[in-house]
Amino acid sequence: MSEYFLLPLASLPFPNIDPVIVRIGPLAVHWYGVGYIVGILFAWWYAKRLVTNSALWPDGKLPMKPEDLDDFIVWAAIGVVLGGRTGYVLFYDLPRYIAHPLDIFAVWQGGMSFHGGLLGVILAMTLFSLKRGIHTWTLFDVVAAGVPVGLGLVRVANFINSELWGRPSDVPWAIEFPNGGPFTRHPSQLYEALLEGLVLFLVLRFLTHSRMKLRTPRFVGGAFICGYGLSRIFVEFFREPDQQLGYLLGTNWLTMGMILSTPMVLAGIWAMATAKPVSQPQAI
Repeated sequence: MSEYFLLPLASLPFPNIDPVIVRIGPLAVHWYGVGYIVGILFAWWYAKRLVTNSALWPDGKLPMKPEDLDDFIVWAAIGVVLGGRTGYVLFYDLPRYIAHPLDIFAVWQGGMSFHGGLLGVILAMTLFSLKRGIHTWTLFDVVAAGVPVGLGLVRVANFINSELWGRPSDVPWAIEFPNGGPFTRHPSQLYEALLEGLVLFLVLRFLTHSRMKLRTPRFVGGAFICGYGLSRIFVEFFREPDQQLGYLLGTNWLTMGMILSTPMVLAGIWAMATAKPVSQPQAI
């Protein structure tokens, strides 16, 4: 009997959690959608906490009004959805959508790109900050500080949905996903939830509250971009590439996620390296 407990664990059972939290007639509330909503609401609440904490800002002068963030949340939601969907269509499955253009609007079938969503939010932040006379990078800093929580929640939802699973593996914590074929696989969604979610949030929290980097516009935003890019590139070595794309350039390791994340790392390093403290952020 004792020998049985010494045997290596072949795999962990997949928790059969219903992707739908509750159904009310034709209406179904999915974990995936809730992850997006809670993530956006948390980033909004957390950003308001940051901009009302005078100890975090040069000379104790607040960079914007909390009401500005109340208005921006609508812009952010539109940027996330439109950018995320557009990015997925362009980067991951363009031939399909050219052949079936109406499928672009079938967002309930899935298909969102983080990189596209990021570009959508950056555009929204740029337009909103110019309209309100807010320093664009400062808005980016306070918004970015809370975004990892939403990223982590959405990755957990990906796990519940049994999608975006990892490559075949025999590690003790490998999981046989119900739609992942007869293989045990890396739970790469949880790797991403840990790195892009919890770890990145704690790093940014350290920068904002211990290193006081909100006084240096674009440093926190740069750390977020760089941190996400590094986390995504690392996890891509364990994540199964999208079926319609596979590995790129004749390799058995290079993925679209790596290609899209590499410029993020470079841009984040540039932002941090060139960020300079200012006495008081000024609108650009």
